Amino acid sequence: MFNVGDNVVYPMHGAGTIEGIEEKDILGEKQSYYIIKMPGEVKVMVPTSKAEGIGVRDIIDKETAGKVFKVLETTSTEMSMNWNKRYRDNMDKMKSGDAYEIADVVRNLSFKQKEKGLSTGEKKMLLNAKQILVSELTLAENSDKEKMEEIINDTINTSYTEYSKTITKEVPDNIVKKFISFNGVDEM
Repeated sequence: MFNVGDNVVYPMHGAGTIEGIEEKDILGEKQSYYIIKMPGEVKVMVPTSKAEGIGVRDIIDKETAGKVFKVLETTSTEMSMNWNKRYRDNMDKMKSGDAYEIADVVRNLSFKQKEKGLSTGEKKMLLNAKQILVSELTLAENSDKEKMEEIINDTINTSYTEYSKTITKEVPDNIVKKFISFNGVDEM
């Protein structure tokens, strides 16, 4: 049971604050609802009896927020080469509402975007995952949205720079490093 003023995470939507608990009559049925104020002046009504079952949870604490940043700082985890499977796997992670899983999606898709670019669907997923992560870390760290976005982006950029250095070092020496173009001119 949550109380007015509690900061909570609503999976696939992000973190918000419970502004009230109201009883509503919807389709002839009276039920209590949490009124959750989400970022961007959006308010969501969630039935109190179903909140935990659909994944509403308390926001992470400062210590856990630090561990979430550690996820952003690590190299990417392996993702399927099949776009459809990768999309489903990432969607499952986001639906879980778990801060670590969402950070994993943000990091992996950010790295992929830097390497090869993303499809329209994955760009939307990255944007959504990042918004969810920003909203929770903003409340957990008692920060503001813009500052948190900057910190997350800086963390990912630093991590990607380190990650790409390790990938470059892993290229075997016996790999062909000289290419011959079709017009017969050697290129490096």
